[in-house]
Amino acid sequence: MLRLLASGCARGPGPGVGARPAAGLCHPGRRQSRQASDAPRNQPPSPEFVARPVGVCSMMRLPVQTSPEGLDAAFIGVPLDTGTSNRPGARFGPRRIREESVMLRTVNPSTGALPFQSLMVADLGDVNVNLYNLQDSCRRIQEAYEKIVAAGCIPLTLGGDHTITYPILQAMAKKHGPVGLLHVDAHTDTTDKALGEKLYHGAPFRRCVDEGLLDCKRVVQIGIRGSSMTLDPYRYNRSQGFRVVLAEDCWMKSLVPLMGEVRQQMGGKPIYISFDIDALDPAYAPGTGTPEIAGLTPSQALEIIRGCQGLNVVGCDLVEVSPPYDLSGNTALLAANLLFEMLCALPKVTTV
Repeated sequence: MLRLLASGCARGPGPGVGARPAAGLCHPGRRQSRQASDAPRNQPPSPEFVARPVGVCSMMRLPVQTSPEGLDAAFIGVPLDTGTSNRPGARFGPRRIREESVMLRTVNPSTGALPFQSLMVADLGDVNVNLYNLQDSCRRIQEAYEKIVAAGCIPLTLGGDHTITYPILQAMAKKHGPVGLLHVDAHTDTTDKALGEKLYHGAPFRRCVDEGLLDCKRVVQIGIRGSSMTLDPYRYNRSQGFRVVLAEDCWMKSLVPLMGEVRQQMGGKPIYISFDIDALDPAYAPGTGTPEIAGLTPSQALEIIRGCQGLNVVGCDLVEVSPPYDLSGNTALLAANLLFEMLCALPKVTTV
């Protein structure tokens, strides 16, 4: 059986675009080096040759590596939900997103992006978080991401609750300095503290501001909505220079014009994308911890991410998928597709 699987890998996904062998699957455990432009790269196997239920459960069935060396981009799971304030379960998000990613293919016909012909990509597995100590988990996440970005690898993160973005941005700022932020969410996540705690999923960007990790004039938050304890819940954000785009200002319209403004605001400096799945209406993404009604649609989510093409994206995350509340798997399926779109929007991805 192993011989047959290797044979399918060697044959590649068939004729046409992306018909290159999935080298990592054919040679598990081999450390990949950054490839010449015409050399084979890792890519998802074609269901024409390898059945979708076959193989290790990795993101898009890509090879699993333990080192970021030689990679241009990588998927990483951070299975942490110790910072949640309502429904738990996001610790199971990375695994479920990987399961649903089996439907994803190699190219993006809508944008012309050829990510697997352009970049060496793999799945780096999960950060070994400490579920009993949130501070220690953040330390572990920061250390792991410092190694990833130092290797020149762009991380695409499967969360996990939104607490994880704080230590990731600590690692990003260590290499790039303060970064711009495109934050898609139902909530601003700039609360100072809850129950006396300053570290939880409602406060990551407040901590980032405190530590100077963000270029605040290049922070845009989209999809914000919901009831509040005050009549001016966005005063802090706007006082810092953030642009806050409410969900109601996105209703019934294309977000392509908005993203044109965002691209102009971000310029050519480093930008990080942080996408909370609860930005989407719970009709589309019910499997999350703090759902809010009247959110964005999946097509608007695609417009936002595709609108980042051409920007200097240095990292991305997709957080707050909670499989226990996602009985159909549709939330995780949506998350997997949005992560693929993020990969397609990275710098150096060829488009045709």
